[in-house]
Amino acid sequence: MPQFSSPIAGDAAGCPAGAASLDLSDPVLYSEGDYRSAWEELRGMDRLTWYQVDDRRGFWSVLKYHDADRVLRDPATFTSERGTLLNLLGNEDPAGGRQIAATDPPRHTAMRGRLQKALAIKAIERQSDLIRGLVLEVIGPLADGGTFDFSEAMLALPVAIGGETMGLPRQDWPRLGRLLNASIAPDDPEYREPGGTQATLEMAHRELFAYFQDIYRERRKKLGDDLISVLITTEFDGRAMSPGEIMSNCYSVLLGAVVTTPHSPNYVMAEHTEDGLLGTWAADLDATPTAVEEALRLASPVSHFMRYAVRDTEVRGTRISSGDAVVVWLGAANRDEEVFPDSLTFQLRRKPNKHLAFGVGPHYCVGHTVARVTLRILFTELLTRFTGFEHAAPAARLRSNFVSGYKHMPIVAANR
Repeated sequence: MPQFSSPIAGDAAGCPAGAASLDLSDPVLYSEGDYRSAWEELRGMDRLTWYQVDDRRGFWSVLKYHDADRVLRDPATFTSERGTLLNLLGNEDPAGGRQIAATDPPRHTAMRGRLQKALAIKAIERQSDLIRGLVLEVIGPLADGGTFDFSEAMLALPVAIGGETMGLPRQDWPRLGRLLNASIAPDDPEYREPGGTQATLEMAHRELFAYFQDIYRERRKKLGDDLISVLITTEFDGRAMSPGEIMSNCYSVLLGAVVTTPHSPNYVMAEHTEDGLLGTWAADLDATPTAVEEALRLASPVSHFMRYAVRDTEVRGTRISSGDAVVVWLGAANRDEEVFPDSLTFQLRRKPNKHLAFGVGPHYCVGHTVARVTLRILFTELLTRFTGFEHAAPAARLRSNFVSGYKHMPIVAANR
């Protein structure tokens, strides 16, 4: 049975008794358990907690906002190159140093420069009509008056937008969506292969990388202004990206869209259909920019990022040894009362709101502008066109310790 303890010899302070049952790495906690209470309990401790997964693997949990901010801003102490997700705990990340998300500065900065420019606000605002069209296509069936699986539609939306910006054939989008969901929720029964979690991950990664290999071979013969062409023509360290680096970053970009975009609208629809928030928001659409930030804060779609300490250090009075894994729980940090007064209440116009939903520091989500523009358009269209949102059946959460969100949410609504 895994338990909390300190891996540092002679550290008598240890962790409080009773914390051993709080396994934040358990995917079932996020689909069926009370993970927010677990976050609150651990956030209230005056030091970090260690979770021993097995005889060779364990990790420190970081749940307070300022601690999370420090870890994510300091790649010189906490590296991304050994793995950024718990499913890689104890194993070296094969994408380390090759994928933007798994590379430290200064190489990381050089790799993401052109991609960041292509995804800047002016470039994305020029595509707002395209994004609006895809949003209306996805939510259109809600107008029919029948039961509409809102979560399923939201999971399809970023694949559609990513597919357009990357120049991917429309007929491929449903398959890509399922593979991406399998890669972020390999423990979920809906996506899990008969061979188990690892087999599911391997299948999803194998098929996605094979797909992008075929796309890369075609695209390099006829470059365009899409994101894959941007990656093909990006140079750093005096050379172009290798095919492996391009495919890895194609996967990372599309995965980031699938992770960040769907789950804040899913959160709002799951938890605020009966408290009057949607009606208040619809009557005050000018609040949409700040309301979207609040939805991102409370949804915190990405549950965690992992780092490894590259030297001995200390966080919240806790000694961390070089080589230790450190896991930042973003959703917990985004509910820290020391930073967000009345943190559990959705405030349409909360300011300031420096949430960590997109991370912080060098690895701040490169696609945050696309996500924000998409969400502002989505909520504006939803609240302008529909009213009377109601749940038609219980919602089902994803079984994942990486993504906090829903996979199914049957709703009905009335046309305005």
